Amino acid sequence: MSSLSPPTFRTFGLVGFPLSHSFSKKYFDQKFRSEGISNVSYGLFPLKDREELEKFVQSRNYTGLNVTIPYKETVLSVLDECTEEAAAIGAVNVIYNREGYLIGHNTDCQGFDRALEKDLGPVHSYRRALILGTGGSARSIAFALRRREIEVAFVSRNADRGDFTYEDLTPEVLQAYTLIVNCTPVGMWPNIHNSPNLPYEALTERHALFDLVYNPAQTTFLERGIAAGARTCNGMKMLVEQAEAAWEIWNS
Repeated sequence: MSSLSPPTFRTFGLVGFPLSHSFSKKYFDQKFRSEGISNVSYGLFPLKDREELEKFVQSRNYTGLNVTIPYKETVLSVLDECTEEAAAIGAVNVIYNREGYLIGHNTDCQGFDRALEKDLGPVHSYRRALILGTGGSARSIAFALRRREIEVAFVSRNADRGDFTYEDLTPEVLQAYTLIVNCTPVGMWPNIHNSPNLPYEALTERHALFDLVYNPAQTTFLERGIAAGARTCNGMKMLVEQAEAAWEIWNS
């Protein structure tokens, strides 16, 4: 009598540091339950430095990983291959272990693009965008916007890393850039009363504000935009969309 082999157990997880407030574990645990998948686990792997990251990723003891700060750029050197999109962006937030071969993807770009389309009205009305921050997430956002032929400019605390510093952001600059995307952790819990240093009095109903921060759902940055009549979207929509894109990669 023949017998069926038990289904292969699959391990997924999130790498980064710190991981005290993880959206991914709660989301994917629920996803597995809703799909009726029991032979899986999703773990949190807080890795304190590059050496720990390389050792863990190269162990290949997993099917797929999500990657968060500060390793979205660092992890590229540990992988066997990256998609053209991830290589062009210079950042990876999803890893798929295909029979021992590690492939890096960037679903931040897809997640932002889908959320932008769904929540901020006709995208073609935005011709120029300010991106607050210059890290891996900021580059993903820039890639998505440039693909839509929207001109982007980076804002950084350091003059040599961006097109503008925060001190450069006059009301005249904000009049020229009607889409503003916060890719920094400013305003994240517990520092919920903080907001990026902008001339908020220059905001109008022509503006749209997108905040990658999702905790709290309504950041001070977004509240100040709403007060000026601007359209707003928080980071939860992007998180859900990029997680769905990761799911598609792992289960394609």
